[in-house]
Amino acid sequence: MKKKRISIYLNAPITLSFVAICLIALGLDYLTGNASTVYVFSTYASSWLNPLTYLRLFTHVFGHANISHLISNMLYILLLGPMLEEKYHDRLITVIMFTALVTGLVHNILQPNTMLLGASGVVFAFILLASITGKEEGIPVTLILVAILWLGQEFYNGINSSDNISQITHIIGGISGAIMGLFFKRK
Repeated sequence: MKKKRISIYLNAPITLSFVAICLIALGLDYLTGNASTVYVFSTYASSWLNPLTYLRLFTHVFGHANISHLISNMLYILLLGPMLEEKYHDRLITVIMFTALVTGLVHNILQPNTMLLGASGVVFAFILLASITGKEEGIPVTLILVAILWLGQEFYNGINSSDNISQITHIIGGISGAIMGLFFKRK
C-alpha cells in the first residue's frame, strides 16, 4: 500500500499577497505607534498637493484598526479570493485597486473628517463579484438576491446604527464588485 503524501501549494498568490501586506501593515502599525496607519494605510480628506493623498486612496485597504478587524476581513478574503483568482486571474488586482480607489474617493468626499481603513470594501466587492461569477450571460439571480439582502442590510445599518463601521464603503465596494463582474462578463 502506497503512503499518500500531503502537499501544500500556493493556490492563490494574489489573495495570499494581499493578506500578507495587510499583516505587514498591522505589524508596522504596532511598531510605529499607529503612525504608519495614519500616514500610509488609511485615507481621509487632505491636500491634493500632498502626494500621500493619492497613495492613501489605494493603500487604505491594507490598514486595519486591530487584529480582530484584520481577521474578520481576511476570513472573507481567504474564502472568496482563491475562487475568484482561479476565474479572473490577475484581473483580481484590478478589482482590488478599482474598489480601493472608488471607496477612498467616495469616503473622502462624503466623510472628509473621518479616517477610513480596512479591506471591507474589497470584501463586499468579492462577495458581489462571486455572486455574478458564472457561465451564463446576463444577470444571475444570485447577484440580485445578494444585492438585495447584503446591501439592503448595509443601508439599514447605515441609517439605524452609530458605530465606527463605514456602511457606505461596504455599499460602494459591493457596487464596484458587481460593475467589475458585469464588465468581465461582457469581455
